[in-house]
Amino acid sequence: MNDLLNKISSYNLFNNLLPGVLFVILLDFFVGYKMIQENQILGIFLYYFIGLTISRVSSTIIEPILKFLNIIKFRDYKSFVEAQKRDSKLEVLVEVSNKFRVLFTMLFLLLISKFYYYLSQFLKLSENTEKYLLLLCIGTVYLLAFRKQTNYITKRIDANK
Repeated sequence: MNDLLNKISSYNLFNNLLPGVLFVILLDFFVGYKMIQENQILGIFLYYFIGLTISRVSSTIIEPILKFLNIIKFRDYKSFVEAQKRDSKLEVLVEVSNKFRVLFTMLFLLLISKFYYYLSQFLKLSENTEKYLLLLCIGTVYLLAFRKQTNYITKRIDANK
């Protein structure tokens, strides 16, 4: 297991695994959903997937909302690519920025989870309905993430012409 943890980059550790672990712990504490795994190997994969999903929600939903509200502003992608070639520290700054965005999103999703818990109790949703809604939400997040990543690839190609 130590070999597995050693192979995870700092970006993946702080932007995917850590938020996944924290989310599961806080979800149990604040909402009462118990997702903590006894099997450590299974736990690492589950927490990583949860963290990755939080990261994608952060990137595809929260970031555009923050842009729309003028809380954050980005430069055009071509300027970013050119600056990245000249400033090696920019990559670290982006990683830290993404970490903060992901942690904010994790806390926001905890609030949404609590609201969803009360709503599902009020509407008396069946367990199967809850699972299908969760699958639909996760699938939508990854579809949006795929679209965003494809757009980045296209912009990066255009910026390097």
